[in-house]
Amino acid sequence: MMIEGGMAPMTARVFAALFLSEGGSLTATELVRQLHVSPATISNATKWLEQRGMIAREREARRVRYLVDVDVWYRTWAASARSIALWADTARHGATIFGTDTPTGDRLRTTSQFFALLGHDMGQAAEHWRQVLSMRRQ
Repeated sequence: MMIEGGMAPMTARVFAALFLSEGGSLTATELVRQLHVSPATISNATKWLEQRGMIAREREARRVRYLVDVDVWYRTWAASARSIALWADTARHGATIFGTDTPTGDRLRTTSQFFALLGHDMGQAAEHWRQVLSMRRQ
């Protein structure tokens, strides 16, 4: 499912291993052993996951531990909403460059409006989930 959604196969394997682990965390060494891959492979996959807020990194003496927590989907969704807002801003800027009276400018303006609405809705959905989750924790 993750690969079909655009995630690299090894990154999907690393995320699945972390997410399905009992404690929601594994060391880099544990990931290497479990997945039968090199430390460099784990490093590349975890870097991608960290950049998107899907995992966190902790130092344990000389070891690195990677964690997935209950807020992973909220953080990932919020990061996606920020990315969508950037698309909206970039398309809006492009529309002013080309002029909205041109076919290209009109396409960019419409694209900007779409992404602005989508980003707004995504932000509202993320906030709604944050509120629901905080009520569950009380």
